[in-house]
Amino acid sequence: MTYKFSKEFSQIKKEFEKSRKILLVAHSRPDEDTIGSVFVLKEYLEKILGKQADVVCLDAFPEYLKTIFEGEKFAELEKIKIGDYDLLVGCDAVERGFEKIVSEKKKNQKVILLDHHPRLDMKKIEPDIVVTDENFSSVCEILYDFLDFHRIAISKKIASYLLTGILYDTGAFQHANTSVKVMEISADLMRKGAPMNKIIQATFKNKKLETLKLWGRAMERAQINEKTGAILSFITTEDMRELSVKEDDIGRIAELLNTVVGTKYALVLIEKEQNKIKGSLRSEWYKNVDVSEIAQKLRGGGHRLASGFEIVGKIVKNGEGISVE
Repeated sequence: MTYKFSKEFSQIKKEFEKSRKILLVAHSRPDEDTIGSVFVLKEYLEKILGKQADVVCLDAFPEYLKTIFEGEKFAELEKIKIGDYDLLVGCDAVERGFEKIVSEKKKNQKVILLDHHPRLDMKKIEPDIVVTDENFSSVCEILYDFLDFHRIAISKKIASYLLTGILYDTGAFQHANTSVKVMEISADLMRKGAPMNKIIQATFKNKKLETLKLWGRAMERAQINEKTGAILSFITTEDMRELSVKEDDIGRIAELLNTVVGTKYALVLIEKEQNKIKGSLRSEWYKNVDVSEIAQKLRGGGHRLASGFEIVGKIVKNGEGISVE
């Protein structure tokens, strides 16, 4: 088998082996791929290499993933001293929070970034090793290659974590990034004990009634812009307070809207606290729209088919439409 990142994989393993203490950084608003990636590395570093590895994130560990990642948790960020670590590793969407946690590095520290987004624009930190390619479905797919390249045995736990990230980022094999290789990897992970049904239940099907009500509101508000082919909707902080839901429960709305016939892409605006609005964009290959270009204009980023941004403002309803003020 040919490995695209064989040189980088060799360099990364050497850095892991040289380091005594490693900090693993998940992106803000953590999803299955970033969580799967950091805890795969934590398991590998601690159980196989005998290193100390801590996982940090700007946000809390999602409740719905605790049935898959039993006993796993993020270290308390306020107790972490970045300067104590030999190696700093960012996994997936590293622009979403890595530099807020790692604002600078010492001369003796190394930084490794693992991603599958097309553009990495790190302004403060100069990474030592970068592995990124949008042709990979997920960072978990990249890590499968890393383990396979070094002939490292994949335990049931690691297989479960890897499959969780792959399933999420491929939309349970429904997205265009589902390649033959992805299917082969997933089959291998299942043979190693990864419980596909349990993962799908936890990540795609295990929804509270309040979550479905929230989705219903978004569907009700959805409008199609005939000029652009966009289907748009929104969620307010009032909606979330009234239904007692968290931002974790909103993730699928843009994907659902993107299935509407005749649309080119979906945009969902999610009102957050502190006068901020998060935008989620989704499309499909056959629609021929690069939503990352839209996100970049709003200082966001992501993939051609899945991107996001964050802007300052509040959602204001104007007659039948909305504006951001």
